[in-house]
Amino acid sequence: MPFRQPYVTSRGSLDARQLVLLRIRTAGGTIGLGEAVPMALRGGTSISEIVDELQGWGSLAVEGDQFPNATRMSTPARVAIEMAISDAESKERGMPLHEYLAAGSSASPVLCNATLTTGTPAGVLEQAEAWAADGFTVFKLKVGSGDDAAQIEAVRDGLGPEVKIRIDANGSWTVDEAAAILDQIESFDIELVEQPVADLEGMAALRARTSIPLVADESVASEADAKAAVDLEACDAATVKLSKIGHLDPSLGGHLPTYLSSALDGPVGIAAAAHVAQTLPQSGLWSSVAQGLATERLFDGTIAEQGTLLDGPHLLVPDGNGLGITIDETALNVHRL
Repeated sequence: MPFRQPYVTSRGSLDARQLVLLRIRTAGGTIGLGEAVPMALRGGTSISEIVDELQGWGSLAVEGDQFPNATRMSTPARVAIEMAISDAESKERGMPLHEYLAAGSSASPVLCNATLTTGTPAGVLEQAEAWAADGFTVFKLKVGSGDDAAQIEAVRDGLGPEVKIRIDANGSWTVDEAAAILDQIESFDIELVEQPVADLEGMAALRARTSIPLVADESVASEADAKAAVDLEACDAATVKLSKIGHLDPSLGGHLPTYLSSALDGPVGIAAAAHVAQTLPQSGLWSSVAQGLATERLFDGTIAEQGTLLDGPHLLVPDGNGLGITIDETALNVHRL
């Protein structure tokens, strides 16, 4: 799926996102959809490896009388399988996915942040103004590859004191670099910083040198990682990508507050995240934080018949049973590799 503009971060640039759409059919004939998103800029499992995993799993599923175990597969492949099975099973039970996930029968729109790619200060502000025109009030800046302070200052000066600004360095700073930059930008009232340094030990050292809340991303991908982060006092919270953790439970064992973010998912993954967001705690300090799930805006089109799920800064939960997503076969054929 091509981006409207290149997606640029400190880890590199993407012109398009490669994703794998998984379709399963139960014995009763119900179709379930899943999506595997390779962590392309993080050195994770490649898309060809994910395809091989899913095809191998599918072959075993066809030969057996039940869906085979997928615990030893990569996290993108595992979550695609869980997504597809959960979609099919919730359809067969006549309920939306969020109800199947024990989140209750009603769903609320999900408040999201704007995601800005790195660039010149003027270019980043131009992006921010376009999102702000559609009602966004929380802005996430990708930093670590340019004049970070100038980009942040441009957005703060351009949009005023009322908006929230968070930053994501994708682990590109050393502890000393991060401490110096965070000290420089603290006056801009930064909501939080995601993954400023590469590992939990570095985040623990940095946390003692800044008052800005630190959020783990790449360094926390499991319950064990979350517990280690707490033991080290490394961060205040963690952001969860479904393809990163490999399942539909974002709680990380309850060790840390969590919120959701996109791995530049397609419409199936974003719909799943909208349902999963309904399972997050509804009270507490982090319960009102904006989720990082508005990345549909970054793509030039969709393969979902429903179109975009975004309504201004809110991600809507699709209607209907299961995920609530159906595929536009014509659009899908345009994007097939």
